[in-house]
Amino acid sequence: MVRFNSSKKPAKPKKTIRKLAQPASVKPNKPKMMFEKCFLRGRYLIATSFIFLGLGALVARAAYVQSVNSETLSGEADKRSLRKDDVLSVRGSILDRNGQLLSVSVPMSAIVAEPRLMLKENALDDKERIKALANELNMTPAELVKKIEKNPKSGFLYLARQVEAGKANYIRDLKIKGISLETEPRRFYPRVEEAAQLIGFTNIDGKGIEGVEASFNSMLVGKDGARVVRKDKRGNVVEHIADEKKYDAQDVTLSIDEKLQSMVYREIKKAVTENKAESGTAVLVDVRTGEVLAMATAPSYNPNNLANVKDELKRNRAITDTFEPGSPSKILTVAAGLEEGVLKGNEYFDCGGYLHVGDWDIKCTAYRKGGHGSLSLTESIMKSCNVAMMRIGAMMGSGIFAKYQAMFGMGQKTGIDLPGEADAAGLVYSADKMGPTELATNAFGQNYNCTMIQMAAALCSVINGGSYYEPHVVRQILNEQGSVVETKDPVLVRETVSQSTADYLKEAMFQTVENGTGGAAKVAGYQVGGKTGTAEKQPRSAKNYLVSFAGFAPVDDPQLFVYVVVDVPGFPPGDQQAHSSFASGIFSKIMAEALPYLNVFPDTDTMTEDASLADQNEGIANNNEGGLEPGTGETGAETEAPTDAEGNVIQTEPAPEEEVIPYDDGLGLPDDIPSDGSESAAGSAGEAQSMESVQETETMENGAEETTQAAQ
Repeated sequence: MVRFNSSKKPAKPKKTIRKLAQPASVKPNKPKMMFEKCFLRGRYLIATSFIFLGLGALVARAAYVQSVNSETLSGEADKRSLRKDDVLSVRGSILDRNGQLLSVSVPMSAIVAEPRLMLKENALDDKERIKALANELNMTPAELVKKIEKNPKSGFLYLARQVEAGKANYIRDLKIKGISLETEPRRFYPRVEEAAQLIGFTNIDGKGIEGVEASFNSMLVGKDGARVVRKDKRGNVVEHIADEKKYDAQDVTLSIDEKLQSMVYREIKKAVTENKAESGTAVLVDVRTGEVLAMATAPSYNPNNLANVKDELKRNRAITDTFEPGSPSKILTVAAGLEEGVLKGNEYFDCGGYLHVGDWDIKCTAYRKGGHGSLSLTESIMKSCNVAMMRIGAMMGSGIFAKYQAMFGMGQKTGIDLPGEADAAGLVYSADKMGPTELATNAFGQNYNCTMIQMAAALCSVINGGSYYEPHVVRQILNEQGSVVETKDPVLVRETVSQSTADYLKEAMFQTVENGTGGAAKVAGYQVGGKTGTAEKQPRSAKNYLVSFAGFAPVDDPQLFVYVVVDVPGFPPGDQQAHSSFASGIFSKIMAEALPYLNVFPDTDTMTEDASLADQNEGIANNNEGGLEPGTGETGAETEAPTDAEGNVIQTEPAPEEEVIPYDDGLGLPDDIPSDGSESAAGSAGEAQSMESVQETETMENGAEETTQAAQ
């Protein structure tokens, strides 16, 4: 519609300006970074200054090191290049009294691996050499590889110890990287089993474990030295700087005579083998000094090869084992009575075969024939009468008896210079715990325990006139040059008996061999004395026995003492075991060789040997199943053995001179042994009654009457 008369002009239309879109491919320009030149220049100068300061410090430090601190740093460098190599001391030797080697160290090789180097050098990849090495080490290649790989960071690993030279040289020639040889000693025992329990042995590291090796280990080991050298980075020695002195071990010289040791072992081994005994032990002692000249036990073992050796074979039974000594202790009982004046030497005792003490009928060895009848004191020893000893014990009383047991060392260690001596302190009765039954049985060597070395030391003191010496096996200590640095002199501990008591008992022991139970102990051309022993072992019901003989020679000038113990001769339980001549025959053989070897001349000009003595088997069983050779006893009297219709030998009663325990029910002994001071059942039973039966009048052979003293 047209409008008229309007004052406004019509507006002009607006122009639209359209922006053109930029192509997608065109990117806008980045804004330029702007830096202040002065800031960058400052940072650059600071960094440059620090660099030059560091370089200056290094130069200054180098100058200081070279000029001012050179000696200190040279010392530190030496510490890193100097090496100390050990110079091992060889373990000392053990020698007999004549300088013969009984134990010595010989050089051997140890095969050593360095797993770290072997793995680094891939030494295990050489299958052929690894197989050869494994074969020499008695391993499979897989076992060897596993052992190496199990220790990947180790620089030292033993593969084998104490390898003989031939095998070691072969392994060295294999030239396996990381396998090397090191020299080490191995202990060698030339006498093998003859002195095994006495000498002992060492472990693989050279430490003494048993015997002399253990008791004198500190003297035998010595002290290692060292060699100071300078080595380069490859380990090569470039300079020998100094030596640190090693101190060689000391040698130990024993009182043992190697030839006597060998002979004693031979005889005891033969007896054990022939009699199928559990064990046998013999000790040879110098009566005048307490020096042990030989000490051997069978069965034995080889200390050069300890594989599968039972521990029981390693025991030195003469010092480690306790037992009821039996009749040799009767010498101590009589000695105590003589010293206290309870016995005068002219007493007679009546033996009816047994004695009732407390609740026990305790038998004599002559029980089966109705007893010994009337015996003098000397005859009581000769015939080994238990009843006489029980009466003597009652005459002394428990107080005096216990006093002399202690005087003779029963229940005490002897102090012998060997390890493992048994402590028998709790195996003897004190006076207040010794009732009539204990007193009676102790008087003839039952119901208390001791060791062989205890009994040997006690009897030697009686034989030599009363001087109780500490038994010992070491005579001297030698340095590395062979000079004597220490001498082990005899140690006199105490006096036990008077010379008159010693003389009386020496004669009684001589008569025991000449006319009593010790006939099998005779030695042609020599006068010897001794005492048989047949002890009933526990439990009594088993009927097992321990037989022994303790004797000396010559009678007029005692020099040698031999104590032999055979434990359970291998016969059926009963009287076949209980023959004292098993042990006295061994004694005879040992003395027959030892006396002339030690230049102890015969007592008589006539060396005519009794034919019966020469022919008898001296109590050692033959191939027959029985005990003694038929027709032989301890007197050497030869008779024709009775046989049955088929010609088989009929077992007969042993010779009356022999000490034999009744086979039917033994001696009628209680089983009890004192333990830790506690009172035994036998003690309580025995203490309920006094030994009234001992308080009786005995008729002497000369018609005089003498009343025995009552027990306390």
